[in-house]
Amino acid sequence: MSDRKEFRDLTEPAQAHEAIASLDLAADPETVPLEEARGRILAERVDADLDVPGFDRASMDGYAVRASDTFGADEADPAVLDLAGAVHAGSEPDVFVAEGECAEISTGAVMPDGADAVVMVERTDEAAGEDEAIEIRTSVAPGDHVMPAGADIAAGQRALGPGTELTPREIGLLSALGRAEVEVRGQPTVGIVSTGDELVRPGGDLNSDAGQIYDVNSYTIASGVEEVGGEAELYPHAGDDMAAMEEALTTAAEECDLVLSSGSTSASAVDVVYQVIEDRGELLLHGVSVKPGKPMLVGRLEDSAYVGLPGYPVSALTIFRTFVAPAIRRAAGVPEPRTATVEGTLATEERYSEGRTRLMPVGLVENEAGETLVYPVDKGSGATTSLVEADGVVEVDADTEYLAEGEHVRVTLFSPSVRTPAVLAFGEDDPAFSRLLDRLGSSRFLPVGSREGLRRLRDGLPDAAVVAGPVRREVEAVELGAWEREWGLIVPEGNPAGIDGFGTLVDGDLRFVNLDTATGLRASADAELERLAAARDADAADLQAAIDGYEFTLKAHESPTRRVLAGDAEADTGLGLRATAEKLGLGFVPVDTQTVRVRANPARVGKQGVEDLKAALSGVDEVLAELPGFTAAE
Repeated sequence: MSDRKEFRDLTEPAQAHEAIASLDLAADPETVPLEEARGRILAERVDADLDVPGFDRASMDGYAVRASDTFGADEADPAVLDLAGAVHAGSEPDVFVAEGECAEISTGAVMPDGADAVVMVERTDEAAGEDEAIEIRTSVAPGDHVMPAGADIAAGQRALGPGTELTPREIGLLSALGRAEVEVRGQPTVGIVSTGDELVRPGGDLNSDAGQIYDVNSYTIASGVEEVGGEAELYPHAGDDMAAMEEALTTAAEECDLVLSSGSTSASAVDVVYQVIEDRGELLLHGVSVKPGKPMLVGRLEDSAYVGLPGYPVSALTIFRTFVAPAIRRAAGVPEPRTATVEGTLATEERYSEGRTRLMPVGLVENEAGETLVYPVDKGSGATTSLVEADGVVEVDADTEYLAEGEHVRVTLFSPSVRTPAVLAFGEDDPAFSRLLDRLGSSRFLPVGSREGLRRLRDGLPDAAVVAGPVRREVEAVELGAWEREWGLIVPEGNPAGIDGFGTLVDGDLRFVNLDTATGLRASADAELERLAAARDADAADLQAAIDGYEFTLKAHESPTRRVLAGDAEADTGLGLRATAEKLGLGFVPVDTQTVRVRANPARVGKQGVEDLKAALSGVDEVLAELPGFTAAE
């Protein structure tokens, strides 16, 4: 009678997970053409190296004007402007809008030189009794109905981070950025070997009288491997003798990151897989305290990871899904699956009264109780990034004009694999924080500016807010980290205009490119002009008005710098950071430093994503050392 080897002490499921997690399944990153990237996981950080759109464009049909020519115009007293010509989408403007002139313009068309705003066609008429003249029946401000270059995403901004799953939405954004190929996480190659003399591959001749059965596990497990992000390789099934088993398993180990066998894992004398693993590698465990699926092996074979699954198909698939699939997902960077719809409550009120069914892009975040909050994400129909920043859509009926905060909604996800981000932050566009985000496996940051970030934090929506510069209204929050950054005026190399501060801009004939009023950099610039006004015994608003371009603004912190870099005659200098100036090889006139603070929602400080963010912030000094003009907060 042959000896039989009993199972070793059965391992608890948690320990089995730990054993498999200790195996190295990761494959090397690879570069793939964009058309082959769908479903893959981004291995690199992708920054925009051009503005999208790449030009200032009209956001509606109407007339391109100089905003100053419309000041005071209304229905009773319209402004009359000479028609200088027309600009159509897809063509380069051949007109210049001088003072007292306008140009007909189509939605999406390039803004002609001289114009800084668009009046919608509904607020205009042809001037009675005058040829080629237009009545303007409303006033507009600089930038009205104009999508500036970079309004969708600006050159220098973080477009996508490592770990992002590339769905059609992200492929669209990469296409808009002109990327022909992209670096993605390698898919672990998983060799599948079914064992047992009784097995026959489907399609082969089966002798049931001899106890033969079709090999079910090879195809079932291979399908599971592909589903969770691995690349399956099927090998011929192995017989039950030691030599055949050793040859099959070691061949797979030489060519794959992980070897999965099924069958031959019991303690029977004829089941010899565990002997091969002990002889040619290391056996970490033999037997797990679960049902079904007790006979499982975990170990290392040569230089590859190894897991032995039970022979019964139901048991094999159960063990695969419970223990192995998560490890393959982690190695491939693939998120855990979820249902295609989720229920949640609206985090903010939403008004809508256009009388049409609305498919509202929304994002998801979990509150301190683990409940799903839903918030609108909408940067306009022309913005590709709205889809990247959203998780799904809420369909709003045409007759619904108001959705209340706290209202129950159903979200249709863009795909079943969509996951609520571990941490959601709003606020200031900052290069140091942007780099810290790369250290988080699952995060979402919306660069809405310091002022809007604080407002959202006050309303309780995000987990954290990034705030820079002077703050006029404090919000209850828990500070997670802070640093200083040097800001000032970006100038061409050599500073040909001799700019030495805002005083030069007030007194000189120079074109300035500013940032949006929601940003901390703009708040610091405004404060600097207030100080200058006090020193001159003048009004700060008058100093702002004296600076050409002060009220025409961009959103991303690098955008003014890139306008100066382009040598645009409309951009002699711009507001920006020393780090950006040095990055792009431009001159820099320092003005001051400002503090950047990361503030957490007090109700979320115990959330795991916030804990992960706090841990990432503990390494901020390493990031600051790479950025000129950035230092630790005092």
